[in-house]
Amino acid sequence: MAESRTPEQVVARAQRAADLGALDADVADCFACPRLVAWREQVAVTRRAAFRDQEYWGRPVPGFGVPDARIGILGLAPAAHGGNRTGRIFTGDRSGDVLFAALHRAGLANQPTSVAADDGLALRDTRIFAAVRCAPPDNKPTPGERDTCAPWLHREVALLRPTLRVVVALGAFAWAAWWPALRSGYGTRPPSPRPAFGHGAHWSDGDAPDLLGCYHVSQQNTFTGRLTPAMLDEIFDRAKRLAGVP
Repeated sequence: MAESRTPEQVVARAQRAADLGALDADVADCFACPRLVAWREQVAVTRRAAFRDQEYWGRPVPGFGVPDARIGILGLAPAAHGGNRTGRIFTGDRSGDVLFAALHRAGLANQPTSVAADDGLALRDTRIFAAVRCAPPDNKPTPGERDTCAPWLHREVALLRPTLRVVVALGAFAWAAWWPALRSGYGTRPPSPRPAFGHGAHWSDGDAPDLLGCYHVSQQNTFTGRLTPAMLDEIFDRAKRLAGVP
């Protein structure tokens, strides 16, 4: 499979992906952002001491979940020693521990933990994807990296369009990334001014998926109590109601 090494190649390959399987394969062969490529590969070589005996994925991380998802969960980017290590979004890090435990309580995941890509985790009515597909230094992609990576998200949203009913944006970065995806995948003009992000914020126009804001499941938020399990449960309960998921 040909690699994507320029923004123009990302656009072309994302647009031609006929299904999510093809899109996921193309995502994993992207080399279009030199800083992110260098960082993800450096982390995969140096490794964290706790994982020194493991082989890191060290590539862009595709979305994960069912192809007919009614609920989408939009994150920022893979973690350096989480998704960048395991090859599956939110898998193998503290943020994923919190997220998958909440999805399990909501009946949207078959188990409450996710430690490896082959651990048997399965989602119900749900797909998880990120605005940026490579682990960025300090968890901070540049605006240019965000824009170069955006066609992957936009195509994923377009492919999910027949079933997608609600998107949960984890954090302000994901909330902001949704509006261009809305225009690209649905032809819907984003509202002006755009609604501000906040935990529990809700936007709907009737033609596109509802958008729910949720504080990111980062350690900074969960360790300080800014985001609690009860708050996550309320968000996913609302998402299920809006999506018509029993």
